[in-house]
Amino acid sequence: MNEIHKPRSGSLAYYPKVRAKKHTPSFSSFLLNSDSDAMPVNFMGYKAGMTTVFALNQQQKSPKFNMEIPVPATVIECPPIKVFGIRAYTNTLQGKKVLIDVLTDKTDKEMSKKIHSFLNSKKKDNKKNSVLDIEKDIKEVSEIRLLAFTQPKLTGIGKKKPDLTEIALNGTVEKQFTFAKEKLGKELKASEIFKQNQQVDVKAVDKGKGFVGVVKRAGVKVHRPKAKKHRIVGSIGPWKPATIMWTVARPGQLGYQNRTEFNKMILIISDETVKVNPKKGFGKYGLVKNEFILLTGSVPGAVKRPIAIRNAIRADEKTRPRLSEITSFSHLTEKQGVKA
Repeated sequence: MNEIHKPRSGSLAYYPKVRAKKHTPSFSSFLLNSDSDAMPVNFMGYKAGMTTVFALNQQQKSPKFNMEIPVPATVIECPPIKVFGIRAYTNTLQGKKVLIDVLTDKTDKEMSKKIHSFLNSKKKDNKKNSVLDIEKDIKEVSEIRLLAFTQPKLTGIGKKKPDLTEIALNGTVEKQFTFAKEKLGKELKASEIFKQNQQVDVKAVDKGKGFVGVVKRAGVKVHRPKAKKHRIVGSIGPWKPATIMWTVARPGQLGYQNRTEFNKMILIISDETVKVNPKKGFGKYGLVKNEFILLTGSVPGAVKRPIAIRNAIRADEKTRPRLSEITSFSHLTEKQGVKA
């Protein structure tokens, strides 16, 4: 019988493994359609927790076809976000560059504490841009996005300071500009952007583990009991040349890194919180009070962490779960939500 040979494991796709620069995730690319009407393609919510729902399996070749199966799902609370500005981009030789930012005159007091431009705008010497400035330079504009902030004060997580995000828009520049003017200073809901049974991508900063060794970080095999040291790498490199390759497993930071997961299907998008709330609330989160999205599978990030959601950029119908409407929820028992 052949011996098991397992020198190391752990993905080298994410390098270097360092802490995320900011707590709020943001997408760098979107699948935009210039032929459609101007509509937002991304949103931001807060992770409430996981639950299990039951639905009928509609995969015809499955041995459990037309049978009730459990489906793990993640609940993301999505209070409406407020649009406080319009950002116009232009194309340069160095890439996309911000041309003009137009901000609203009034906003929430929590938002005024988040950024200082609203406080500085009260000075007489400070000149504020207006929508007319974008109209003058509309030929130079390549894309228009909305500047928005979340409203965690509407949730029960005990947080008031909002998180900022950019909302990308479909359509031509003219359509984007018309839509942006209508939504300036108003609210956007998740139900206006996403639909049921739609595939979306999610991005978040995952749970931080701190400084850990090579066994937990890279899956290195623990040495035999007679060895002098057990939870180390056997050899980190040769004497000549005296160098350590970047592929060698080393101790360091694990977790609190940006992670993106593709093609999560929306099972439910609704404001009927009675369907999804456990009797004692979600552990370490509480009760969902606003509109929510129920996604298949798990989502990176800890509870209460902001989750960025966008339309799937590489949707795959083959991987879509074939499920009927949800028949029942298992989280409406007294056991869930007890842990704090």
